[in-house]
Amino acid sequence: MTISSRAVEFAGRTLDRSRHICAFFNSADEERRVLRAFNKDGIDRGEKGVHIVEAASRAEYLKGLEDAGIDVQQAMGTGQLDVLPWTDAYVRDHQFDQEASWLRSKN
Repeated sequence: MTISSRAVEFAGRTLDRSRHICAFFNSADEERRVLRAFNKDGIDRGEKGVHIVEAASRAEYLKGLEDAGIDVQQAMGTGQLDVLPWTDAYVRDHQFDQEASWLRSKN
């Protein structure tokens, strides 16, 4: 995997080369406001996005990405974007299991 040397902005700060982000929000509105530009910029730059969401909210989440100007179907079709329910990422048998992660198998 190639790491871009271009600056990346998130929540008003410039991130260094390490770009794994885990964020907690006080509301859904705050989450959308903070992540909208970040997600759009990453997709526009050709970067891979893996989003882990609650299964029941996946359709609404995808709509939010579309509302931010992301061509979700194209990005998902090319493998540039994955939007997974959290149960398909790091949870097996109702427990966190980093070794069984879908993400690990994709790398």
